[in-house]
This record gives sequence, structure tokens and C-alpha cells, in this order.
Amino acid sequence: MTKVHPNLNPELQSDSEEFSCGKGGGEAEVLTVWRKSLLFNGHGFTVFDPKGNLLFRVDNYASESKGEIVLMDAAGRPLLTIRRKKLSLSEHWAVYMGECRTGQPLFSVRRNIRPLQKKILLDITTAGPASHSHLHVEGSYSRRCCSVLDDSRREVATVKCKELAAGSGVAFGRDVFRLVVEPGFDPARAMAIVILLDQIFKR
Repeated sequence: MTKVHPNLNPELQSDSEEFSCGKGGGEAEVLTVWRKSLLFNGHGFTVFDPKGNLLFRVDNYASESKGEIVLMDAAGRPLLTIRRKKLSLSEHWAVYMGECRTGQPLFSVRRNIRPLQKKILLDITTAGPASHSHLHVEGSYSRRCCSVLDDSRREVATVKCKELAAGSGVAFGRDVFRLVVEPGFDPARAMAIVILLDQIFKR
């Protein structure tokens, strides 16, 4: 099997520097997302940076009944907590910093239910002043081909199929794909949006 994780060594990476939200520089960051947990044989996510180093992980994805998912760094420290809001007419989720589960969320996500805008999958609203206060996701998550767009329709993150070799035209499949994060957009927030796409549209 082709290697998905060239530099995966959780023991060596457990003392790595704390992940810093936000990304500088002028180039997009291409992450590899593996729809597999490091701890459980089944649900979860493992995310690698462009050099193949472990960046993010989700190990509690199987506990769907709790309506809560935690995005962690390589060492297992919580970065974002994703919670489903109860008693909402449509699927409505809130994303909090770290292990926080109450108060003002960083952003909220709703499944689009407007019949005249079927190409929109999710509506995203950031709490408080932010450079990306309103976002939405368009495309097809099942085909691993969708984009996160701001109000001016500029792509800030994109989900794409990952090929076995550059230019081969042969993809890994739906469980391994690319997440391209544009400069100025937080990779952790982009991954939280991917988790919600998977949670809402996995069926």
C-alpha cells in the first residue's frame, strides 16, 4: 500500500511545538487528510503537513451520540471543540477554542436548507469582528471536490482528491484527500469545517 504518512511517529512528535493558529507567508498549505484515527480502527482523522509530519488528529469521532468532536494537535492537546446545537430545525454546530464548551463560539455552522441554493452545502458565521465573517461551502464532499468561499467568492480552503502519484490521475479514494488552505486562513478552522462536512454528509 502507498504510504499516506511518511513521517508518522507520534512518540517523537508528542513534544513538538504547540500549533499556532493562523498562517503567514504567501503560499497555500497543502495538507493530507486521512479519514482514520491513530487510536481506533475506524472513525477519526489524521492530518499531515506538506512535509509528512503529523499536524492534527481526531480520536473520538466514533462517539457520535455525544454530539461533540475534539480537534487536537499532534501531541493530543485540544485545539477546537465542535458541538452540535440541540433543538435546531436544521443541523447547527458551534466551534469553540480549546476545550471550551460554553460561551461565545469562534464560529457556527449550519447545513444549507434553501432549495434555490442547492450547490451551497454549509453556511458559516464567525462570531465578532473577523476578516472572514461569513463563509459558505460549495461543491460535493462525497466526491472530495468542494471549496470554502468568503463573501467575495474567494477560495480560502479547498478539498480535493489526492493522487497516488503526481499526474497519474489515480486517486487514493475517499478516505485520503487533500485540504488546501490559502494564506491568511487558519488550517485548524479549515479542518474543523472538513470534520463537519464529514459529519453532516457522510451518508
